[in-house]
Amino acid sequence: MTDAILLTGTAAGPGIAAGPVRVIHGLDDFTRFHPGDVLVCRATSPAWTPLLARAAAVITETGGILAHAAIVAREFGIPAITAAREATVRLTDGHRVVVDGGTGTVSNAQDAT
Repeated sequence: MTDAILLTGTAAGPGIAAGPVRVIHGLDDFTRFHPGDVLVCRATSPAWTPLLARAAAVITETGGILAHAAIVAREFGIPAITAAREATVRLTDGHRVVVDGGTGTVSNAQDAT
């Protein structure tokens, strides 16, 4: 179950996934990333591919449909949103979200009770 949209960006990789946010600022943060986390960062490069391989979804602050994160996310079949302004500030570690890579939206995720 989801509620209000928290963030929007460019729909860059189709699919819907839920998971806890993990804001990663650089290579030194990689050890904090766990399989099934939603990767939130400014941008990615080839060095970030191991994180994308374990991510439920990816959200970047820059880029477009041809950005590294978007291309690799599509290869791995995970949802991707690029150009989500202030994602690393507006989303916090551990907050559970739903990422819709087809619409470019990030929403709160709540357990159905």
